[in-house]
Amino acid sequence: MRDIAEQLLEWADEGEPFAVASVVGVRGSAPRGPGAAMAVRADGAVLGSLSGGCIEGAVHDAALEVLADGEPVRHTFDYDPDDPFAVGLTCGGVIDVHIRRCDPRRDTALVGALRSARNGDPVAVARELRTGAVLAVRADRVEGGTGDADLDARVASEARAMLAQGTTGLREICTGGGTRDHDVFVESWTTPPRMLVFGAIDYAAALARIGKYLGYHVTVCDARAVFATPARFPDADEVVVQWPHKYLADCDVDERTAICVLTHDAKFDVPVLQEALRGPAGYVGALGSRRTHADRLRRLRDAGLGDAELSRLRSPIGLDLRASTPEETAVSIAAEIIALRTGAPALPLTHTEGPIHVPT
Repeated sequence: MRDIAEQLLEWADEGEPFAVASVVGVRGSAPRGPGAAMAVRADGAVLGSLSGGCIEGAVHDAALEVLADGEPVRHTFDYDPDDPFAVGLTCGGVIDVHIRRCDPRRDTALVGALRSARNGDPVAVARELRTGAVLAVRADRVEGGTGDADLDARVASEARAMLAQGTTGLREICTGGGTRDHDVFVESWTTPPRMLVFGAIDYAAALARIGKYLGYHVTVCDARAVFATPARFPDADEVVVQWPHKYLADCDVDERTAICVLTHDAKFDVPVLQEALRGPAGYVGALGSRRTHADRLRRLRDAGLGDAELSRLRSPIGLDLRASTPEETAVSIAAEIIALRTGAPALPLTHTEGPIHVPT
């Protein structure tokens, strides 16, 4: 739902009710994972997508019914090749969709969570699927509720733990001494992951563009003010003039952060890579030829880095796509970042077997 938050808030500001359909479970292959959302208004207007077209028509009809009667529903879509009228995923997976009505005047917890998402403030949205009750869970407070104090406390605790990890998924929560089970779907809306690009060169401009497209908060940093200008990097969220290693030392870096060092100049590269490889960043890559890489490794070893730290360095940066232009190189870097995060083998799909859409 987070990816359509801006448009949903426009609907909410108009005061008109709408139905939100969310993917709450996936088994097998599916185009989109849990948390994908589609919203439908009474006039038939649609926001978002759940499957790229396979089930949208059926979900649209179901959402209009929910809008009319107000009762939340949960549907399972499973492809049946022997039924020409069956609605399901042609890729063979099974998808669970929950649909609930939202009245902006009463659903203040959900609308507040959407505003937090738009402002970049972390929040977890928890839905009790049977009733459709919503809790907006933040680090310091909870809005909304189910009317069951014990259940709300358990949901808030689970949602905070998931928010800290940035995870989204279905949880079964027991109350009443373990006698009552509640299916609760939790979406973690955290701040975007960071992409730190060091080196204000043309490759950085292309990488900033694709990084922004992938949902990263992109920073371009270089010590040379004549090159590090917002005009040269219009797609970056910020452009910083500072020595890269000094900037990185003061940065908030976590396992979702991608660090790309593009200067291929030892006086810039070695200090910032020392800082990066000793930190928690999930991806650290450096541009340069194999000769440059060999010299860089020697310098980093002389600076005291060990084998475990150096093994984290992706250099020469990117997958082997035979890229030559800045744009092609940016694609190869982005592909390597995705493959490292998902654990994918980065092979052509024609050379692999098994499901295409595998949970990460």
